[in-house]
Amino acid sequence: MDLAYTPKQRAFRAEVRAWLANNLPREPFASCDTREGFEQHRDWERRLFDARLSMVMWPEALGGRGCDLIEWLIFEEEYYGAGAPMRVNQNGQLLLGPTLMEFGTEAQRNRFLPRMAASEDMWAQGWSEPNAGSDMAAITSKAILSQDGSHYVLNGQKTWSTRAIFADWLFGLFRSDPASSRHHGLSYLLVPLDAPGVTIRPIQALNGKPAFAEIFLDDVKVPVDNRIGDEGEGWHVAMATAGFERGLLLRSPARYQYTARRLVELYKANRATADRDPSLRDAVLSAWTHTEAYALAAYHTVGRLAKGARIGAEASTNKIFWSELDLRMHETAMRILGPRAELMTDAPHAADADAAGWLDGFLFAQAGSIYAGTNEIQRNIIAERMLGLPK
Repeated sequence: MDLAYTPKQRAFRAEVRAWLANNLPREPFASCDTREGFEQHRDWERRLFDARLSMVMWPEALGGRGCDLIEWLIFEEEYYGAGAPMRVNQNGQLLLGPTLMEFGTEAQRNRFLPRMAASEDMWAQGWSEPNAGSDMAAITSKAILSQDGSHYVLNGQKTWSTRAIFADWLFGLFRSDPASSRHHGLSYLLVPLDAPGVTIRPIQALNGKPAFAEIFLDDVKVPVDNRIGDEGEGWHVAMATAGFERGLLLRSPARYQYTARRLVELYKANRATADRDPSLRDAVLSAWTHTEAYALAAYHTVGRLAKGARIGAEASTNKIFWSELDLRMHETAMRILGPRAELMTDAPHAADADAAGWLDGFLFAQAGSIYAGTNEIQRNIIAERMLGLPK
């Protein structure tokens, strides 16, 4: 694997670094799980789009810049390295966007992708239901085709939809064949959240903020033109989306490299007390080593993709690796901080205690082994599809 950058790639890195240095917000945004913070992040997304830095790997005609995946990795390294704001339209941009590229019609791509890149439309994901969490094939929400074939009528409930109370659209799976079972007879639909019959109720996260929502659909009409892929073939389309979620796109290595660097600095600032427990130093070294290894593995994967390979069941190994690595790093930070780690971000002495941000990150990391398919399910996928073990 050749790790040398081309002059074009080095120039792109310099451009991104310079733009971020000149445009980063002077003050941190409010939490993106509040209306104020969400709108601040949305405005930031528009600024990225105006600079042609929102979705750098998308075609220019669809709101992107036409970069390859190596340049995307470079962008991510500079973005996280600068401590730039969290991206809040990831469900749309990093999950639905690639799905539309692969399965959407030309009209659908032209309709949705430029607005998605500019964050004019914000997206929520509609997979989970009260009785269909990790077992997505148990979905019961129905989408019944009208007699004239022009639209579906949706009834059912989706839950744990991230920031759905602020979103404009939902993408998800619905059972379009009432007689079907499991992964058969499902269709992949795009649902406007302001449609008559949609009710959204917030769900509080561990930090008390409305990070999630449950969505109730009562006779909601959705045009057939909002179906991605063929009737009843939603499972196939959704598995591609899940691959993007578990694999390379949703969680780039740069995100964890940034956390590892912060962890190193936290350890250095608290070394006098941290070194009382020798295992803490080892944990910090392990975090840095594993994030660098993950970055190298990502470059290797991008090289394979450039030669025509596809990401298959190995996406499950990625998902387990980054979710458990993230949790270990935040657990290490909490151990370094000791009792101070319990201070909320807005506590009077949180910043003085070097605890600002670590507690929120620790709480969010608890969910990493659950969302995008629980790690137990991912281990089953690895056992069956990669190792050939019996079910």
